[in-house]
Amino acid sequence: MSSTLLGKKLGMTQVYDAKNVLVPVTVVEAGPCPVVQVKTKQIDGYDAVQIGFSKQKSKNASKAEQNHAKKAGLEETPRVLREVRLEGASTLKVGDVVTVADFQEGQLIDVSGVTKGKGFQGVVKRFRVGGGPATHGSMFHRRIGSIGMRQTPGRVWKNQAMPGHMGQLARTMQNLIIVKILPEKNLLLVKGAIPGANGDDVVVRTAIKGQPKKA
Repeated sequence: MSSTLLGKKLGMTQVYDAKNVLVPVTVVEAGPCPVVQVKTKQIDGYDAVQIGFSKQKSKNASKAEQNHAKKAGLEETPRVLREVRLEGASTLKVGDVVTVADFQEGQLIDVSGVTKGKGFQGVVKRFRVGGGPATHGSMFHRRIGSIGMRQTPGRVWKNQAMPGHMGQLARTMQNLIIVKILPEKNLLLVKGAIPGANGDDVVVRTAIKGQPKKA
């Protein structure tokens, strides 16, 4: 459980690593995440821990959310709640706080978020379709063109690239490396890019793939 944190994407920058190589990194504000609820297999049918992140004004929180936070001993209501499934009984208790101290520099992590929304887009931007000639007088530049067949098969093929909604999808970047940890500021510097715009909420967890096998 301690290998999962809720956070917020702050933006990208670049830093020098131990070998004096310039590395592009994404700055993530991860935690602190208080434990709001602990679920057990005996009572709930499965083991899980519910953690929170950030704070919201009391006027923006419902009575149920406020009472749920007070029951956990929190003075302010978390803005984000996320339940993390566990394989066994949790070692954490309600009121404990999970921080970036549970991660290590050089560790592999997975970061989940929602990609930037692009709205309704055509096939040139959405699927990188070549389009028509760019010359004057062609009258055909960025349209999709013919999508149908003749009598056989007499229909449009399934999964045909078409204009439509683009972006705003849940995506996970796997096996990213933690370049640097700033525990006093609750910051993780992660090599490479992660989904979402600056200020979007993300979930950081220990990578499922790529971990060294236990002896």
